Amino acid sequence: MKNEIFNILKEKYNDMSKGHKKIADYLLEHYDKASFMTASKLGSTVGISESTVVRFATELGFDGYPSFQQSIRDIMRTRLTSIQRIEIASTQIGNEDILDKVLDLDIERIELTKEQTSKKEFYSSVETILNAKKIYIIGSRSAEPLARFLNYYFNVMFEDVKLLNASGTSELLQQLFHIDKNDVVIGISFPRYSKQTAIALKYALSMNANVISVTDSEFSPIAEFATHLLLARSDMLSFVDSFVAPLSLLNALIIAISIKKQEDLKSNFERLEQIWDEHDVYEKSKD
Repeated sequence: MKNEIFNILKEKYNDMSKGHKKIADYLLEHYDKASFMTASKLGSTVGISESTVVRFATELGFDGYPSFQQSIRDIMRTRLTSIQRIEIASTQIGNEDILDKVLDLDIERIELTKEQTSKKEFYSSVETILNAKKIYIIGSRSAEPLARFLNYYFNVMFEDVKLLNASGTSELLQQLFHIDKNDVVIGISFPRYSKQTAIALKYALSMNANVISVTDSEFSPIAEFATHLLLARSDMLSFVDSFVAPLSLLNALIIAISIKKQEDLKSNFERLEQIWDEHDVYEKSKD
């Protein structure tokens, strides 16, 4: 449904009532603005009642207006340019306090992630990573900091971890040259989705490697290549992507694995603490 909504609008257009055609016309031309409008606001914008907007959504096959609105948002997030995102930010926040609004939205995303993430997939991912001979991690563009964060901690926990450089397709695939069924690739991608990440995961799957896709939706381009799918809600606010919920999910993944590898980690950190102390890595307390 999420990928086909605009085609459905066009197919059903001729059979729509006058009021429903007004909504369809507005959505097809201004889906970016409509995705953040309440049913009441959308109705007043096109000159019809709120109840007509709700009926429009249900007649398209949705449970109600909220699920219809979310489907528009999911598509919208993959299409908007950075300039369009900036323009929408003022509409989404309005005159509210920016600090409170942003924090409230991030809290909501974590709650939705908690509801959305499959515990079975999560713990299966933990076991897959623990049993892997080699771990590859990829996340490009705005998702790159998430990949680097995961890589930082995994390098303390495992002997063979590689952060893939997604600078070009041939170079990327060359880094995966030795991958096989004993390895795992963790791909991280959120709207606007990176083609390079999808290419890497597709290749890994073709080589029978395990693939863990960390993304926002089962309709994500990297979801189809996943042997394990971990979902976390992200969203856009202005030109900035909110990765609070994905980061929280990765934190949970790291902690779950650390508990399983507790004895190894103690040994690793004892050695690291000696190195850090010898090379004066951290500020020491003056007390």
